[in-house]
Amino acid sequence: MKYDFNTVIERKNTYSIKFDPASRGKPDDVLPMWVADMDFAAPPCVLDALITRSQHGIFGYSEPGASYFSAVQSWYKNRFEWNTEKNWLFITPGVVNALFLAVRAFTKPGDAVLIQQPVYYPFSSSVKNAERTLLVNELVYKNDYYTIDFDDFEKKIKEAKLFILCNPHNPAGRVWKREELLRMGELCLRYGVIVISDEIHQDIVFSPNKHLVFAALDERFANITVTCTSPSKTFNLAGLHHANIFISNEKLRALFKKEYESCGLSQSNIMGIISCEAAYNDGADWLDELIDYLNGNMSLLDNFLKTNIPKIKLVKPEGTYLAWLDCSGLGLSASELVSAITEKCKLWLNDGVMFGKGGNGFQRMNVACPRSVLQNALAALKKI
Repeated sequence: MKYDFNTVIERKNTYSIKFDPASRGKPDDVLPMWVADMDFAAPPCVLDALITRSQHGIFGYSEPGASYFSAVQSWYKNRFEWNTEKNWLFITPGVVNALFLAVRAFTKPGDAVLIQQPVYYPFSSSVKNAERTLLVNELVYKNDYYTIDFDDFEKKIKEAKLFILCNPHNPAGRVWKREELLRMGELCLRYGVIVISDEIHQDIVFSPNKHLVFAALDERFANITVTCTSPSKTFNLAGLHHANIFISNEKLRALFKKEYESCGLSQSNIMGIISCEAAYNDGADWLDELIDYLNGNMSLLDNFLKTNIPKIKLVKPEGTYLAWLDCSGLGLSASELVSAITEKCKLWLNDGVMFGKGGNGFQRMNVACPRSVLQNALAALKKI
């Protein structure tokens, strides 16, 4: 391989949330395999661009220029066959930030918002914190695979003003197929529902699966959709707080802009601009190798569990570097499971309960780490 994903980089005492267990009430000796950032250095092209900019020495108020928009547009056209326009784009500090803005921009207190649990927990908090009504279309888990209950989806979408789609899905790892996306889109059109499509994990998809941009499937879908993206998961840039939010509908764009400006957001983080442009211009080959490496980690995890801990099953992901572990075979309560993972195995994972309905009995493990680290984590998990 051209790029190094095997070197273990020390992250303690680097202001890392992931590697500060005491701040989250965890023992100091746990191995962090939880929050969704990677233990790999960002691509050399990004590091070089950031070093060059830092040597300039001035970090004043900044806005992206023509070369930035060209890089972003080329990325989406080349990898997803999606043609975007400059005026569709908002830059926010992150996708979560955009979710909170969108809920407030497109709904009123008391309005219903539909999500599909188990799902990334800020989805529910963005609804509840805004005093909106949370509706849940619980995903169907059968034969180690997740599907959508479309009868329930249609029943709930009739009541909703807004639907938050997660694609690829975190934590279930599904990369929704064309027919699934089309069916959800048609129902949203039929009942006049706006879609917030969180596609932050879109770049990390395992063959033969293919990520489809929801808004690119149909012009009618684009007209009701806010597409939330970021280079953060793809290139390990979360701490630079930079996301690209696409809204092609002029009326939705105006509503989002009003909420955006009411929060005092204006200029972007210069290092976020620099890193995103560099990654999208020159990071594709690094990403391709990363996906191969992550796929190897997932296979290692899957084979280890089948051989050594068959009571824990990997819900094999179609995308993301987040492994969703079905631990129900252990016969432990939610609190017993967390205690066993933390105290006996000395691992720090995400408890499935935090992802809402359907999360009980599951744990989420981040495998975006050097293989030796994953091997150590698996040896520890064997103590369960």
